[in-house]
Amino acid sequence: MEFTRPAEIERESMRIIDAELAGRGVVLPEEMKTVVRRVIHTTADFDYAENLRFTKDAVPRALAALRGGATIVTDTNMALAGVSKPALRKLGGEALCHMAEPSVAEEAKARGVTRAVVSMDHAAERTPDAVFAVGNAPTALLRLAEHIEDGLRPALVVGVPVGFVNVVESKERALAICERHGVPAIVALGRKGGSNVAAAIVNALLYAAAELTEPEKRNG
Repeated sequence: MEFTRPAEIERESMRIIDAELAGRGVVLPEEMKTVVRRVIHTTADFDYAENLRFTKDAVPRALAALRGGATIVTDTNMALAGVSKPALRKLGGEALCHMAEPSVAEEAKARGVTRAVVSMDHAAERTPDAVFAVGNAPTALLRLAEHIEDGLRPALVVGVPVGFVNVVESKERALAICERHGVPAIVALGRKGGSNVAAAIVNALLYAAAELTEPEKRNG
C-alpha cells in the first residue's frame, strides 16, 4: 500500500513504531508513550524507549502548564524552529530563544562564559515559570540546574543535549536536582539528544495539550 498524505505517513510510522516496541517487549506507561513515540518517530532511534527519564507527574504537570499558555524557552534557534507554532497559537503560548540576542553575546564575552549560560540567565529572569527545552548545550542545562537550586521553578525541564563533553554529567545532575526540588523533567540519559529531540518532546506535549494528537488535525 502506498502512503502519500502526511497524516497517512505519520499514522503508518506510528503503527510500525508500536509494532517494533512490542516486538522488543517494551511496555510504556500511557502518559509517557506519546513523548517516547514522537521522539522515535523523529529520530528512528529506539534507544529512546530506554534512555528517556521522566520525573514523577512530569507529563500531566507539563500539560497543565501548556494549557495555561506557558512560554517555551529553547537553547537553540533550531529547536525553536521545530516547535509547532499552530499548537502554540491554539494554547495561547509562545516560544523564545535568547541565544542570538546581541546582548547575550556581549555579556558572554565579558563574563568569559558561553552564550548558552547567559541565555539561561536571561530566561530565568524574564520567564521563570517557562518550559525550558535544552537540546544542544550542556552548559545551558548545568546553568539551569544551578538556578533551580537557587529557587527557580520551571514548568518543565527538557534536558536532551547531545555530544561528548559534559553531556552525560549535565543530564544526570539536572535530573537529580529536578527530582530533589520537585521540578518536572524529561531527560535523555547518555550522549544522545539534539535540538530535534528537544523539539519532538515539546511537540508531543503541545499536541496532547491542544488535542492535536491525531495527525489529520494537524496535516489535513
